[in-house]
Amino acid sequence: MNRRLSSKLVFQGRIINLRLDEIELPDGRRSQREIVEHPGACVIVPVDDDGMLYLVRQYRDAAGEDLLELPAGKIKPGEEPLACAQRECLEELGLKAYRWRHLASFYSTPGFCDEMLHCYLARGLSREEEKHDREEFLETVVRPLDKVADMIEKLKDAKSLAGILMALRVLGGDVK
Repeated sequence: MNRRLSSKLVFQGRIINLRLDEIELPDGRRSQREIVEHPGACVIVPVDDDGMLYLVRQYRDAAGEDLLELPAGKIKPGEEPLACAQRECLEELGLKAYRWRHLASFYSTPGFCDEMLHCYLARGLSREEEKHDREEFLETVVRPLDKVADMIEKLKDAKSLAGILMALRVLGGDVK
């Protein structure tokens, strides 16, 4: 098992930090690892009473293209994951959900990042006043959840793929 010998913060940003760890490998050799520190985020799978799934399309600079994704957002300091999911659902979609179910928590990219994603199914949706983040430019896209499986190979965002597949498993044939 690897053992961390030292850790040095080399960059501190407003969304992520980057640290350089020196580790001892199981055979006794030493190696360095670059680790992205992230506060964690929530992913929301919003499905209305008619079985419609709400997604967002937005430009992602790292990918260099528009991606179709589930709504998601970074957890603020001191914020509980469910509160983050509720806030993001309102900010990104203008929707409030009355029933929430935690589907899973998982690492986004554990090879170099400690970001933990908390995925929630949101049901009992109602329209509220949108409270968009000034730096986000989103287009809402609504699709029947039972037809999303036909487009799953077109999605390029891992958290969205995971969230949709978990919701389909939980809901089974009862998407309405």
